Amino acid sequence: MKSLQLLPIGNVEQGLLQEMRDILPQIFPLACEILPRALDPSSTFHGERQQYHSSELLRLMGALVTPRCSRLLGITAIDLYIPILTFVFGEAQIGGPSALVSVHRLRQEFYGLPADPLVLEQRLLKEAVHELGHTFHLNHCSDYQCAMAASHAVEWIDIKGSGLCPACQEKIAELAAER
Repeated sequence: MKSLQLLPIGNVEQGLLQEMRDILPQIFPLACEILPRALDPSSTFHGERQQYHSSELLRLMGALVTPRCSRLLGITAIDLYIPILTFVFGEAQIGGPSALVSVHRLRQEFYGLPADPLVLEQRLLKEAVHELGHTFHLNHCSDYQCAMAASHAVEWIDIKGSGLCPACQEKIAELAAER
């Protein structure tokens, strides 16, 4: 049976990985497992920006997709970017098997606030669902409460929910029925 595999990229808190492993199958109809080894992101580091190129990480992740893998979600604590944006919370291959999300800018500490593990877990879940949704051909949703709503700032993440709206759920169900 194919599964959703969680790939640590660099050093990631084990508790966050375990939380995603337990919650994501409630949203996507896939068993979920944490891969035992982490991906080294160092080759994607951009010294001038002091960030990691997310598209290059997705390319590296492609080599780790196996026949047992339905979707591969990379989770990292490093700061991500794509050349046309200052930063990204994550990135995905539309309709492809791989997506990734970073907790770097999801942490309250990044904004000078006290750490809040619950807020971090909620933000990570929302962004993980969002990026995985793209792998299932979902585009950005106009329902601001849907996890597929675009998020260009952390405040927008806080407004939306961690689930999919009925229209996005229907699209996922249609894709599952086709398989």
